[in-house]
Amino acid sequence: MLDKKKKQRIIEKFKTHKNDTGSSEVQIAILTEEVKELTKHLREHKKDVSSRRGLLAKVSLRHKLLRYLEREDEKRFLKLVKILKLKIARKERLDIEEPIALREAEAKKVAKAKEKEAKAEAKEAKK
Repeated sequence: MLDKKKKQRIIEKFKTHKNDTGSSEVQIAILTEEVKELTKHLREHKKDVSSRRGLLAKVSLRHKLLRYLEREDEKRFLKLVKILKLKIARKERLDIEEPIALREAEAKKVAKAKEKEAKAEAKEAKK
């Protein structure tokens, strides 16, 4: 379990506004640190089943929060994953990167179409 000072440092690093203590980013960062500590503990105490169960619960909760953040704000999600150096399964990573690329390509197409339309209107206005 994290001591208060360590937890406060994590909150200070990942908070999104002045009084933030419970945003998804902060919760995920705290859970990540707890997972690291439990993993280290379980390397030494291989038969500690109750701690292993707690570890699985924390990993599951972190996974749920990551999926929520991914669904709500992909940019914040990608930034957090990069900062925390979390590994994302290849399938999941493709699911994340493809929609972003598709949206960017679609936005470029729309911008070009608007540009053409504006040029056509400008030509008609000159006539």
